[in-house]
Amino acid sequence: MEFNVKKLASDAGVFFSRAMQFTEEKLGQAEKTELDAHFENLLARADCTKNWTEKILRQTEVLLQPNPSARVEEFLYEKLDRKVPSRVTNGELLAQYMTEAANDFGPGTPYGKTLIKVGETQRRLGAAEREFIRSASINFLTPLRNFLEGDWRTISKERRILQNRRLDLDACKARLKKAKAAEAKAAAEHELRLTQTEFDRQAEVTRLLLEGISSTHVNHLRCLHEFVESQTNYYAQCYQFMLDLQKQLGRFSGTFVGNADSASPAAATSPPVAAATLPAVPTIPVVPTIVGVPNTVAEGALNPNEVKPPASGTRRARVLYDYEAADSTELALLADEMITVYSLPGMDPDWLIGERGNQKGKVPVTYLELLS
Repeated sequence: MEFNVKKLASDAGVFFSRAMQFTEEKLGQAEKTELDAHFENLLARADCTKNWTEKILRQTEVLLQPNPSARVEEFLYEKLDRKVPSRVTNGELLAQYMTEAANDFGPGTPYGKTLIKVGETQRRLGAAEREFIRSASINFLTPLRNFLEGDWRTISKERRILQNRRLDLDACKARLKKAKAAEAKAAAEHELRLTQTEFDRQAEVTRLLLEGISSTHVNHLRCLHEFVESQTNYYAQCYQFMLDLQKQLGRFSGTFVGNADSASPAAATSPPVAAATLPAVPTIPVVPTIVGVPNTVAEGALNPNEVKPPASGTRRARVLYDYEAADSTELALLADEMITVYSLPGMDPDWLIGERGNQKGKVPVTYLELLS
């Protein structure tokens, strides 16, 4: 017990001495040992790295999980060292709703069929999002978090120790200046040598840790490349999924419209409602006659190679997306190319005849930007 009291008194004396030195430095009444310029640059660089890492980490978490309540839940699970429960993504939830709606409306109806197709694409988008979040968390967020919770805490601890060693050193310098008797000066000089040695040793330890920030930057750079690669793969998958869906809807939308018209005769007698709810569609010139093909022929029986373009009334169109022809009656398209288009009597309104040089075939309207 006596030892503990003495140690407590000694610690209190050291704390009081540091507090006095710190206060006098702030008041300009005591000298302060300055660190060299290189050391100060290392400190500034470390602080900058810590601040920006925190900001990037927080904003990336917001990007991956916009819901603040979900982020708090994940944080609590992480602190409790428990596995975060699997959470359904918004795309997967939307896919579930669309599938259930299609079953209620009838999976064989035009609307039900489209809901099923769109719902399946939303499910694939949700699965891709889940994989992106998992990959980004492992390859990017975890290394940043490990730096802040590991390396940075060690650096902060050693910096606090260095600050205390510096205060002790400057306090010894002040006591040496105030010492009058030879014995007091000798004691102060001996204490100064000890504190100088401790300060130099701690400064070297802290310097090595601060210089390790360069290695941290290299590691974070590698993690950033992996994050970009994951994000690129995710958006490429999303683009491909939506492109496939657009092709499906473009290819089958005519059938859906035809079924809807036959199932609901009243739809043909209500043009005001259709005009109010549907966007305006550019008018496509219609060929007045088709050589060798009756005007009443079904669109599925049309052979574009046997059709002659009209003498007037064609339009130019710019291709918005690549399109792969499904059969010999369709024309494959490349994004940004220009083609000539026109319509034929009896054709599905969602399709046109497209010409590019000597090539000719059906093309979906949704893939085109009609020009005046």
